[in-house]
Amino acid sequence: MNIVWHGHYLKYFEIGRESLASFYGFNYSEIFKSGFYTPVIKSICQHKAPLKYGDTAVIETTWSELLSAKLVFSYKITRLNDGLLCATGETTQVFTNLNGELQLICPDFFENWKMNLKGKLKQN
Repeated sequence: MNIVWHGHYLKYFEIGRESLASFYGFNYSEIFKSGFYTPVIKSICQHKAPLKYGDTAVIETTWSELLSAKLVFSYKITRLNDGLLCATGETTQVFTNLNGELQLICPDFFENWKMNLKGKLKQN
């Protein structure tokens, strides 16, 4: 059909999520070193227009600060050459310890990261 397979959009979300998290010093290896995993428990993708074979996608990723022990990211995928909105979506991740047990309270390292991030953003 000369369009991107629908399953790739979740991969694009992950690329956007990892990029944003790494930029702000919060990547999966740091989470693991702190003794946690962050599995995706919910993903939503709304397809607006297809990306076609050979298109370059731009992934805009935003993180929503919450009081609960979870991570929520929102995504917009547009086509580079004309800015056409191709998909929007959201993923939710929770914290588990390395045994896979759900953590109901935000881990200390995550709370510290959020405070450091707020300080950096105020300086800019």
